[in-house]
Amino acid sequence: QVKRALLALTLPLETLQAVKGRMLQAMLKGLSRQTHEHANVRMLPTYICSTPDGTEKGDFLVVELCQSHVRILWVNLPGNGNKSIQEIYRTFNMPEDIMKDTGEALFDFIAECVQQFLSGIGSTQQNFSLGFIFPFRCRQAQLDKAELISWAKEFSCSGVEGKDVVQLLQAAINKQELYHVNVIALMNDTVGTMMTCSLEGKPCEVALVADKGTNCCFMAEARLVEMVEETSGQMCINTEWGCFGDDGTLSDILTPYDENVDQESSSPGEKRFEKMVGSLYLGEIIRHVLISLAAEKELFIGSNVVVLRTKGVFKIQQILEIIESEQGTAEAKAALEALGLHPSEQDCCRVQQVCRVVVSRAAALSAAGLSAVLSYMCQSRMLEQLAVSVAVDGELYHYCSRFKEILQNVTELLAPECIVTLVPSVDGNGRGAAIVTAVSLRLAAQRQEVNQLLAPLRLSRADLERVQALMRQEMELGLDQETNATASVRMLPTYVRGTPNGTERGEFLALDLGGTNFRVLVVHVSEDGIRMANQIYVIPTAIMQGTGEALFDHIIECIMDFQQKQGLMEQVLPLGFTFSFPCQQMGLDKAVLLNWTKGFSASGCVGQDVVQLLREAAQRKQHLGLEVVAVVNDTVGTMMSCGYDDPKCEIGLIVGTGTNACYMEEMCNVGTVEGDQGRMCINMEWGAFGDNGCLDDFFTLFDQLVDEKTINAGKQRFEKLISGMYLGEIVRHILLALVEKQLLFRGKPCPKLQTKDIFQTKFLSIIETDGLALKQLQTILQDLELEASSEDSMVVREVCQTVSLRAAQLCAASLAAVVEKMRESRGLAQLAVTVGVDGTLYKMHPHFSHRLQETLRDLAPNCTVTFLLSEDGSGKGAALVAAVACHRAEPKGGP
Repeated sequence: QVKRALLALTLPLETLQAVKGRMLQAMLKGLSRQTHEHANVRMLPTYICSTPDGTEKGDFLVVELCQSHVRILWVNLPGNGNKSIQEIYRTFNMPEDIMKDTGEALFDFIAECVQQFLSGIGSTQQNFSLGFIFPFRCRQAQLDKAELISWAKEFSCSGVEGKDVVQLLQAAINKQELYHVNVIALMNDTVGTMMTCSLEGKPCEVALVADKGTNCCFMAEARLVEMVEETSGQMCINTEWGCFGDDGTLSDILTPYDENVDQESSSPGEKRFEKMVGSLYLGEIIRHVLISLAAEKELFIGSNVVVLRTKGVFKIQQILEIIESEQGTAEAKAALEALGLHPSEQDCCRVQQVCRVVVSRAAALSAAGLSAVLSYMCQSRMLEQLAVSVAVDGELYHYCSRFKEILQNVTELLAPECIVTLVPSVDGNGRGAAIVTAVSLRLAAQRQEVNQLLAPLRLSRADLERVQALMRQEMELGLDQETNATASVRMLPTYVRGTPNGTERGEFLALDLGGTNFRVLVVHVSEDGIRMANQIYVIPTAIMQGTGEALFDHIIECIMDFQQKQGLMEQVLPLGFTFSFPCQQMGLDKAVLLNWTKGFSASGCVGQDVVQLLREAAQRKQHLGLEVVAVVNDTVGTMMSCGYDDPKCEIGLIVGTGTNACYMEEMCNVGTVEGDQGRMCINMEWGAFGDNGCLDDFFTLFDQLVDEKTINAGKQRFEKLISGMYLGEIVRHILLALVEKQLLFRGKPCPKLQTKDIFQTKFLSIIETDGLALKQLQTILQDLELEASSEDSMVVREVCQTVSLRAAQLCAASLAAVVEKMRESRGLAQLAVTVGVDGTLYKMHPHFSHRLQETLRDLAPNCTVTFLLSEDGSGKGAALVAAVACHRAEPKGGP
């Protein structure tokens, strides 16, 4: 019978593994918005989003509401890593009737205790921030706003459930005229435990309380906590796991002894996990085991065992002495004899065995719950291995080496992917509450400074409307013959007079030159669609920086090589030439190079017609089958390639390394070209918008620092606010400013961050990706030799978001000016138009396109704008320009 009783209370590893799995399921249910209300493991957000960094400083008050008393503390945090914390505390015994009186009476009593305490230490006028330890289940909406869900621990004060307990305490404190005391933070004892142990060098991110009750809290990824709006960083979650199993999920491991304890409790059917783990109940479980064995004549034969029917006869202190003491059987004998029993030597041994197995089970179940939390943290952070410190408090942990040893060993077995260090808490409640309060004040002060620094980059709707109006103004100036030369937006005619209408047919060559690699393509346009073949050729540096003749001779040689391989040498095919360098276009097949970029410096080209240079090279190479029909830039090519799939596509947009736009303008508005019939595509060259100073109000100090270090300072100012070449640099300069103000990386020098272009724009795309775990973000920063805390990581993400959002909004404001001008020029109440888009920033950044489209809808409500991603605008688009030109040409004439 004894063996059977002991076996019933012994949980094999497989069972503990199953308990861990059920705890994980219960946690996920508690975290989900859909199932949270019905979850037993409530997973309550605490709104504590940071662990301490050791810089917290100042004097703080703490109020701790306990079972039978109120404890008030004064805590001084020195800010030196908090190695020499000073504290003074006083305990005030609570009259029994207050626990069942009105809420007003309870909070008035607490406030009177605060008043007496401050008088006692002579600090009645000093300003204090106060942390409130309230060990009951609350629904928190903020750190300083928490509604009581339900009382426990014999408390039943009226008029408190459903009310904000922080507000009730502040009102009672104000009633005492302690207006210099402000309640800043509310937490439970588990959170206080975690925050105190965070002072041990490396922050603790988990806390476990193994006391009269049991609970656990941990730092979760905020994005996975669906009950709160916060989606970045971390948040401490109070699991309230004492109620685990209230839905019957632990029924297979509950023994008859557990059922008896539950039935005798003040809350049958509730807190089933706590009733197997909490020290308040362990003595009761042991008592029922002994009652059962005595009834079966296995114990206390000849003794009157009626005393065992009295609740509370076995105290936890006695149980721990029986387990821990070298004279454990003697301790058992003394405890049993004190109850009037006459135990034999064997009785004492068996009682000791029962005490051990009940405490061991409590430790093993605590380990199963803890391993569920640790495995969840490891998985949610997408880590192969998690190294974590766990703060532990409570009499079972502090005074029972058996409990401690089993907790460590079983946790390691159940969560082998986690390296766990158990850290004993020292006054987790008092100090922890002071630290929570201090951290919240530190973060609030930092938040204010960060907001102040980022404010110039945050654009209001009025700002965006002004940018839209300025772009419209510059467009008008660029289109006018008289003002074109001084306009920052040049509005260059492209001589492209139409977009594809689907009737284009034939074979075309395309040449795409815009960097060290260039492509030659053959494009087949038929009723069934477009087919392409292409080859990439390299331009050696010596040719890029040699003579113009050598460069264009090399290009012709590559074209001839391609035509030979494709069997096209006998054919004269129309060619579209994408030339992605700044040009003044004089006709569809005539473009004068204004200046080289991208490392090119071939002599004898600037100021020359690049089509003519290509034709002359063809003559030198005796390649007579070359008919250059059109020269276009990549923006126009983008519009044309999308126009083939969607006839409404009359705008081209590129947002990549650089940025530009083109659109179909009414000829009557184009003052720089003869004729007023039909439309012409205008290459806006909007990257230079603002070069005349019209956008100076929107340029921040960071933009100026970036501009000064470029090879074209003062030029392409709009592009430097928007495009991929510059966003990383803007972020880098902001991060340097934050470090200088000691708002980032604890103000430590970051030598690598001083390196130009070290923070690439692709980092913005990665960092802003939804669902990116905090640890992954920290890894990205570590690659830049930046040791980032979770708060640092969140600030870096916020900087990236601010910079990329501004870029998307500025792009949208300018595009709004374009579509509104098109709508008005055409006399339409509503314009439906498609934008063909290309560029890595638009395509690769996780939020850029959405933010751009959202802002455009807001700024141009009378325009329905569809965005279509371009496929090979610089190749297919160039061929289509040639196709459209040939289609429009007279039967006998040239293009």
